[in-house]
Amino acid sequence: MKIVLGVGGGIAAYKSAELARLLMQEGHQVQAVMTAAAQEFLRPMTLAALTGRRVLADLFAIENAIDHIRAAQENELMVVAPATADLLGRMANGLADDFLTTLYLAFTGPVLLAPSMNVNMLAHPAVVANLETLKRRGHRIVEPGVGYLACGMTGPGRMAEPEEIAAAVGREAHRRRDLEGEVVLITAGPTQEPLDPVRYITNRSSGKMGYAMAEEAAARGAAVVLISGPVALRPPFGVELVTVHTAAEMRREVLDRLGPATIVIKAAAVADFHLSRVPPQKMKKTAARLSLELDPTPDILAELGGRKGDRLLIGFAAETENLVEEARRKLRVKNCDMVVGNLVGSAEVGFEADLNEVVLVTSTGETVTVPRAPKREVAERIFDEVLKLRLALHAAQ
Repeated sequence: MKIVLGVGGGIAAYKSAELARLLMQEGHQVQAVMTAAAQEFLRPMTLAALTGRRVLADLFAIENAIDHIRAAQENELMVVAPATADLLGRMANGLADDFLTTLYLAFTGPVLLAPSMNVNMLAHPAVVANLETLKRRGHRIVEPGVGYLACGMTGPGRMAEPEEIAAAVGREAHRRRDLEGEVVLITAGPTQEPLDPVRYITNRSSGKMGYAMAEEAAARGAAVVLISGPVALRPPFGVELVTVHTAAEMRREVLDRLGPATIVIKAAAVADFHLSRVPPQKMKKTAARLSLELDPTPDILAELGGRKGDRLLIGFAAETENLVEEARRKLRVKNCDMVVGNLVGSAEVGFEADLNEVVLVTSTGETVTVPRAPKREVAERIFDEVLKLRLALHAAQ
């Protein structure tokens, strides 16, 4: 694979030499690109000797005025290690004042970032926002490690080890755009069922898992429609977002967009009950007990099971007990091809958390456990299994 290795100006730049060696050892072609600050920590001659190529660094001291465009077109993957706070900010905001950031704007392939900085810098809202912006573009982050930092502090911020980054490059190199041609319809987040003009029933779903699924599907080449209840998340890059509030609205939007969908993923936590008659005025507080009669909301997943056709239908089961049994029951009753079961109620995984651990049950009788990981990684594993399931179902026909 042809790789651009971008090196930012941080003390972790010394690790970039080892990363270059590992990538070359694994058979990749590496073009090193250094910022001016990076050259204060690591000499370009070191990377030139390791890669066998002239290091690109000075935008105004190059052989050809369009070298940054040529480098962007010739290479298949961009790795930035270390990705400093300054470099992340310039990339997130589209600033192009040196060779590396100019090349970045011209580059259309996948991007892998290995952040490296002081623990307080990593936690600063500006850096957090820049990382979120870059993630929404589909860039992958090799998360920094926790340990002793060059500043003398201890905590998260040290660049991942070269072996870990090389392994991430290996995974990226073997990734295919295996969802090209697919239309993936995903629901995410909670619904809100009004009790009066100012109150509503809802649940703790944050939408993070559904949004991770949408981001992963788009990164793998699918056309993605994301139908989302109210969440505090920005839509992934390249995804069509449709916002709803109630279960009835979600049902309508799902059925309206069902036609071209080849894979339907119901990750939303749809409210099970609603008030059939919502009073037009706010209910006043009194000393008397208040009783409400709630009716069931439409069962969108069951309705999709009856209309499935040739589509793959993936449901989610958020449970507090008997996870596998409930997932299998839902698989059978709702006519799904796969159900993703996850335990909720814990602060570490599930609703509102950044991590998840799930079990996948399929219509072919498989049960696959996906261990605890960031939700984007869980989404990647789920799609891997979805594609395996499709092959198995086609082979059985």
